[in-house]
Formats: sequence, structure tokens, C-alpha cells
Amino acid sequence: MDTQQQLQQAFSDALGIPPEKVTDGLTYNTIPEWDSTAHMVLIAELENVFDVMLDTDDIIDMSSVAQAKLILQKYDVTFV
Repeated sequence: MDTQQQLQQAFSDALGIPPEKVTDGLTYNTIPEWDSTAHMVLIAELENVFDVMLDTDDIIDMSSVAQAKLILQKYDVTFV
């Protein structure tokens, strides 16, 4: 499984949505499943899947799937 698939699966698992709904355009609070509580579950899932520890600013800034990719790249996670 490549990092793109891992990211998609992490969002899917954390938010309880089908993987096909996880696109770069998916943003925080645009679906009922991605609220503040689910955001923390998502952060924990991403940290676990990619073996990183996100800092507070990154957690706050993670407002979309596309933004998650940019933030994870700071932690040496690459997306092709």
C-alpha cells in the first residue's frame, strides 16, 4: 500500500466514511463525520499510520486532505 492509499485509509477509518469520499477537496467541517472530535481521532490515526508526532500548529492547520499531505511532507512522508 502506497502513502496515498495509507492516507486515504486513515481518513476513512478515522472518520468512518468510504475511502472513495476521501479526496484532496475534502475539508474539515464540510461533512458531519469530520467534526472536532473526529479531528482528534484522525490526528491519532495519521500519527500511528505514518509514525510521526504532529505539533500543535500542524494539528490546527490540517483543514483538508490536501493540507494533510503538505503537513505530512514536513515529516518526510512523500506522496507520488
